[in-house]
Amino acid sequence: MVGLQPSEVPPTTVVKFLGAGTAACFADLLTFPLDTAKVRLQIQGENPGAQSVQYRGVLGTILTMVRTEGPRSPYSGLVAGLHRQMSFASIRIGLYDSVKQFYTPKGADHSSVAIRILAGCTTGAMAVTCAQPTDVVKVRFQAMIRLGTGGERKYRGTMDAYRTIAREEGVRGLWKGTWPNITRNAIVNCAEMVTYDIIKEKLLESRLFTDNFPCHFVSAFGAGFCATVVASPVDVVKTRYMNAPLGRYRSPLHCMLKMVAQEGPTAFYKGFVPSFLRLGAWNVMMFVTYEQLKRALMKVQVLRESPF
Repeated sequence: MVGLQPSEVPPTTVVKFLGAGTAACFADLLTFPLDTAKVRLQIQGENPGAQSVQYRGVLGTILTMVRTEGPRSPYSGLVAGLHRQMSFASIRIGLYDSVKQFYTPKGADHSSVAIRILAGCTTGAMAVTCAQPTDVVKVRFQAMIRLGTGGERKYRGTMDAYRTIAREEGVRGLWKGTWPNITRNAIVNCAEMVTYDIIKEKLLESRLFTDNFPCHFVSAFGAGFCATVVASPVDVVKTRYMNAPLGRYRSPLHCMLKMVAQEGPTAFYKGFVPSFLRLGAWNVMMFVTYEQLKRALMKVQVLRESPF
């Protein structure tokens, strides 16, 4: 450790774990209205008896929500969203490098693409298993339409939502949609982490960029686009299934088949624009913040260990 500059010290697993959760919460704070708009657009058309389309486009959805439900409505479910990120992102992003190193054969100079995909699937599945209740509550709040500032609310708050779902649907209700969510997040995690990892590595090898903001920005933007394209169909099914009342869908597969029969295959890409705007912006903010947090935390650690 002596003589190394703080930026040259590799971050520890704990630093990555804490840094990923904190960076993800920061990104969520700035992009949450886009996520809420995405959820509203994804569940639109779920009820065949709906008289008309209520939401049109990202901005139109947000403005309609503010006009009919109040200015706080785009941030409905934020607390559960932050709960989710501190547990979810900490695992899937913070543990990615450690799991990748675990799968990489000893003596290998680089991890293959297959190893990186396997690491992304592993941490994505681990994260969903731990954080699924927070995702269920977040989606319920985001999908809940409450007309007017004094409109009826099913849940009094985030903790009440956890208790109400467990009481009415059983503890299993908090893990509703786990399998489609594992599928979705395995895909998203691979697209995000592997794409970011590879793009960043190639940019550094080409010497077009150094390990700084432009490199992180380009890598994160590419990761966000890839993740949105490959994960959107699974994301729509996951949102519909998790938000559905008991008995509407027998399984995620039934939900998918019913969507195709009623709305056609384009339903799988409902909310694509807000998904990309949100995921692209989220990735840029999260990865840039994450890289800086890792350096800052390691600098503090090195300074604390320094005898001077």
